[in-house]
Amino acid sequence: MKAAVSKLELESDMASRFGDAFRLHEKSVVETLSNGIDEIDLLTGGLPRGSISEIFGPASSGRTSLMYSMLAYATAHEETCALVDTNDVFAPTIATDAGIDFDRLLWVRCAANLEHAFKATDLLLHAGGFGLVILDLGDVAGKDARRIISSWWYRFRRTVEDRPTVLAVISEEACTRSCAALTLELKGAPEWSGNLLRQNAIKVNRQRPISPWLHESQFRAIA
Repeated sequence: MKAAVSKLELESDMASRFGDAFRLHEKSVVETLSNGIDEIDLLTGGLPRGSISEIFGPASSGRTSLMYSMLAYATAHEETCALVDTNDVFAPTIATDAGIDFDRLLWVRCAANLEHAFKATDLLLHAGGFGLVILDLGDVAGKDARRIISSWWYRFRRTVEDRPTVLAVISEEACTRSCAALTLELKGAPEWSGNLLRQNAIKVNRQRPISPWLHESQFRAIA
């Protein structure tokens, strides 16, 4: 009897100590933030929080319009946002027309200084409290963006991974390498009808921590 009791006690003790290690855990659902354009949300599933999302494409591919849409949606839904404007190209008048709430936006101008832009982004991410942080490298030449050292992107990825923050990088060419959970390549000239995106060629690539898949589409929305 004593041996039986000892066995039960031992099993109970082991279960309390190590049971959690053998229990199957459901994979947590990745929370996302809408980019404000339904057609693109259908392709991407939204911008994953706690991750880097990169949006890139040539001039006039729609990346700036998408950036304004992201900020308009986020500020309208009470997200505190920050924009690191590397080349001082953000236009407040256009932003107002797009519906961006400036009471919820911190605008950081960097006067074409890449080092300042990255240090500002680093400070914002470590400070916390932001639902959306955008690093706008759209007017930085592709060759210069590709020279950005990888350690910055790994640092940013580690900083946001446990926070409800979307770090969105806007660029001419892909430069975040494997650190982005979502890359969105804008490949064609967009057609708009008011605030509705009617047509564009888009390539989407989702990586870890989201299940990997690749989707490329040229869509025409019904007006």
